[in-house]
Amino acid sequence: MSYQHQYIDGTRIHFPLGKVVCIGRNYAEHAKELNNPVPTEPLLFIKPGSCVVGLEGGFSIPLDRGSVHYEAEIAVLIGKPLSRTPNEEEVLDAISGFAPSLDLTLRDVQSKLKDKGHPWEIAKSFDGACVLAPFVPGDAISDLAAIGIRLTINGEVRQDGSSADMIFPIVAVIQAMAGHFNLQPGDVILTGTPVGVGPLNQGDELVLELPGHSSFASQVL
Repeated sequence: MSYQHQYIDGTRIHFPLGKVVCIGRNYAEHAKELNNPVPTEPLLFIKPGSCVVGLEGGFSIPLDRGSVHYEAEIAVLIGKPLSRTPNEEEVLDAISGFAPSLDLTLRDVQSKLKDKGHPWEIAKSFDGACVLAPFVPGDAISDLAAIGIRLTINGEVRQDGSSADMIFPIVAVIQAMAGHFNLQPGDVILTGTPVGVGPLNQGDELVLELPGHSSFASQVL
């Protein structure tokens, strides 16, 4: 079954699935845990819409390409076009929803690519590499500097962060992205992952949540 954006009440969102625009190393402690320098400007990359799958009902991971790491992130759904470094009011007006998500990474593959100075696409954009939960409507969250993101695996909290800890806040991230890439309704923004990333395994039971706003159980099939 193909992915379709939806709100947490089950209402389907009419926007087509677009691209997924991501920022790397947006939490200092996560950058440090992977021995990466803390960036001084946004480190941006894109995942194609073809890699998106829904969280509910479970999802699968590649079993033959080395370690698959989870990276829990706050996802933002864009509902209006944005380009040329929009102002804060324009960005806020264009946000249609927020959801917990997983940016999956073939970590062994990525490490080899980084060592060679090659692009990361095959480590970040494989089928199923972006797992999205349903969205909370954009107007349900007023303080973008206090959105939590939490991932529990097999009963153990692995990641528990907040947008308050981002190096580049959500609005600034979207402004930077729109300055490079036109953003369209249906595009998804991934805003970075807090410390605590690690491997996923087949059979893992997950709870992914924006604490106080939405919570979803899932599993690795």
